[in-house]
Amino acid sequence: MLIPLAAVAWRSVEDGPAAFLAAITYPESLSAMELTFALAIGVVAINALMGSLIAWVLVRDDFPGKSVINALIDLPFALPTIVAGLTLLTLYGPRSPFGLNLAYSQAGILVALLFVTLPFVVRSVQPVLLELDRDMEEAAASLGAGPATIVRRIVLPNLLPAILTGSALGFARAIGEFGSVVLISGNIPFKSEVASVNIYTQLENDDPGSAAAISVVLLVVSLVVLASLDWLQRRQSRGEASA
Repeated sequence: MLIPLAAVAWRSVEDGPAAFLAAITYPESLSAMELTFALAIGVVAINALMGSLIAWVLVRDDFPGKSVINALIDLPFALPTIVAGLTLLTLYGPRSPFGLNLAYSQAGILVALLFVTLPFVVRSVQPVLLELDRDMEEAAASLGAGPATIVRRIVLPNLLPAILTGSALGFARAIGEFGSVVLISGNIPFKSEVASVNIYTQLENDDPGSAAAISVVLLVVSLVVLASLDWLQRRQSRGEASA
């Protein structure tokens, strides 16, 4: 795994630091990266909330079709991303059966990223909820604590590491996603072009150096996010061990 990553990093600086800096600060590329990071942060915020709620419902509630919905959560993992993009374009494009045209817009990209990253939070939170001791919640309720207090003081602190893990994985996936966004985004520079599509454009323009430079920026950001998450988890584990 390290060999191709090292090759990309080497190619990004092969023409010198000035060429690397020029590639990542080129207005179109810079705009694409800014849009990518902004949308990825929005995806994290929405999925942290909705993914946790979905996991809660799947674990704590029983309803008809629960097993089907639980299986559908993994659909973005099994579905080829370009097929997901075509499906989303059909549902939310110019001929949308819902009358909702999100094609070639930032909203459409956001929907696509939400679709492919939702399972990360749901599947991270579900096992923790399954193992969570409900005796603590019942004890708190018997002492007069309301549902909001129980969630805030007991449930959320136990779920927070899992939520952060799923959110970090979703963020890393979102900034590098290509297949599901390439069709619905329209790839309009300074409007709906994300970093992954910009990289593809650079390659089509026979500029692999610039493509590699942008790729390295995305890689470094992903590594920083995942390393920060690992550090927080280790710190929490040491705190629990000392307690």
